[in-house]
Amino acid sequence: MLSPVRRRLFATLAVVAVIAASCSSGPSVQSQFSSPSMHPTAQPPPEAAVVGPLSSPGGPYLYDTDHRVVFLHGVNLVEKHPPYVLSITPGSPTSFTFADAQRIEHLGLNVVRLGVTWAGIEPGHGGINQPAVCTPGSPGDPGMWNSAAAAAYVAQVRAVIDLLARANLMVIVDMHQDVFAAAFRGEGAPPWAVCSDGPVVLQPGRWSKAYSSHSLNAAIGHFWRNDVVGNLQGNFDRSWSYLASSLRGAANVIGYDPFNEPFSTSTTQVDRHAFATLLECAYTGRLHTGRLDSDTINTSCPRTIPSMGMIPTIEAADPRGLLFVEPDLYGTRHDGPVLLGPMPFPRLVYNVHAYCPERSGLTGDPTHLMACEDHILLSLSRAHHVRATLASRAQRSGPAWLLTEFGATRSAEMVAAAVQDASDLQLGWIYWSWFWLNDPTGSSHEALVMRDGTLSPAVAALATPYPEAVAGSPVSIDSDPRAHSLDLLYVPNPKASAPTVISIPRDRMHNGWCTSVDGGSIRSAPGASHVVIDDADGASLVHVVLRPGACPGTNPAVLNGGG
Repeated sequence: MLSPVRRRLFATLAVVAVIAASCSSGPSVQSQFSSPSMHPTAQPPPEAAVVGPLSSPGGPYLYDTDHRVVFLHGVNLVEKHPPYVLSITPGSPTSFTFADAQRIEHLGLNVVRLGVTWAGIEPGHGGINQPAVCTPGSPGDPGMWNSAAAAAYVAQVRAVIDLLARANLMVIVDMHQDVFAAAFRGEGAPPWAVCSDGPVVLQPGRWSKAYSSHSLNAAIGHFWRNDVVGNLQGNFDRSWSYLASSLRGAANVIGYDPFNEPFSTSTTQVDRHAFATLLECAYTGRLHTGRLDSDTINTSCPRTIPSMGMIPTIEAADPRGLLFVEPDLYGTRHDGPVLLGPMPFPRLVYNVHAYCPERSGLTGDPTHLMACEDHILLSLSRAHHVRATLASRAQRSGPAWLLTEFGATRSAEMVAAAVQDASDLQLGWIYWSWFWLNDPTGSSHEALVMRDGTLSPAVAALATPYPEAVAGSPVSIDSDPRAHSLDLLYVPNPKASAPTVISIPRDRMHNGWCTSVDGGSIRSAPGASHVVIDDADGASLVHVVLRPGACPGTNPAVLNGGG
């Protein structure tokens, strides 16, 4: 049963798809039946594979160098405990092996959002509230940088990235934090960078209660204002520069998330505007200011803010990478405007998270399924509007957008609803999370791989066919996570120099699948892990329909070599 909110959205989308589909002719439809057993090791041909770099020239889509629209589907992989990086050595408690990477790829996924932490790159020395760091004053050098420690950590990160590359998985490097630092039951900043203006005092109970702590608000405030002699933002940016410079040669790294879930806990409009200003200043630096969505003039940054913020620092270190920027996490949970505004950079992507508040704090599963579904739909619809408000001279139609966190549940129904919404809105996604790693700020049901190595029920809603690359402008996409089907309609782009590629979750479609194309032809062999489609000469529309099971009029037993 659909709620009124969902019925209204789906009715509008259905009208658009029907009108577009009515323009497509039907007599020249080509069909192909496939089964995993036909071609068990097939991969897309080299000319069809999606590889970096990707671009965000303006509008909702990412593009590859072949001018195709690219959709990302993937999972988060974040180790929140020391040493804040996974091990590629089999048998260790935090091991991540090539078999694990292949398991992700065999579900039809193409990207991993890989967590790193400031504490991992620059652990420094000493504890919290050091006078050499936390004394108010002009930012200087606290002497915490250790090149050998940074190199050792980044080498381990690079080993995981290279392993993911072997499984044809792209990577977004995410500078992760939750409630700022381990001192507040989270992770992110090293102890030396915590200036809490006194002993840390936390309410007993769940980790999220730390958000109401005066100690936390003092520490995160010093970071955003950069008003202590330890130059917290300057050191954070230096860590980013070192990391991005070290990874710029990794072809599968497509971009960077500068700061996971930046937050303030202020609720008044005046306080939220002040924090949004500081956040945008941290992103841009004093020399590259943009403006907030509610303002008509550029932001004025405090003199303590570095001249080069996170974004230009990362861009200078890796000129190819996308920047996945997030607004104030706390602000997005209220009905007021998201104040993040245009920033003068050409490779931004609007980074969206969508979680339901109507769920168990222990397990993450919904306590009111329909309320959760409506909340996520409204969050995504709101983000769709916000994306356009970030338009700048560098991205006149606004940046592309990507849902980089959602889920954290074993509820296949809630995940299916979110995946369906994202499909209808033509939005890529990255599920939270792949592994359960005793997450200090998570829930016990968040992982797709459970403690015994089996897969969560939520996997059924994620392993669905989808267009990984589209050689044209999508009109409608219905990637149905319940039926494991795809209905794609697009207008061919004559500038596209590579074919359309459909990703198949072959491990979940054991009875095969039928692909039908109107306005194009199927290039790939039956049973390949990706369906590759060439547009027909002169086609004004291409219509692709993929369904589980045999094509009408075929005998799967014969096609599989059976009797």
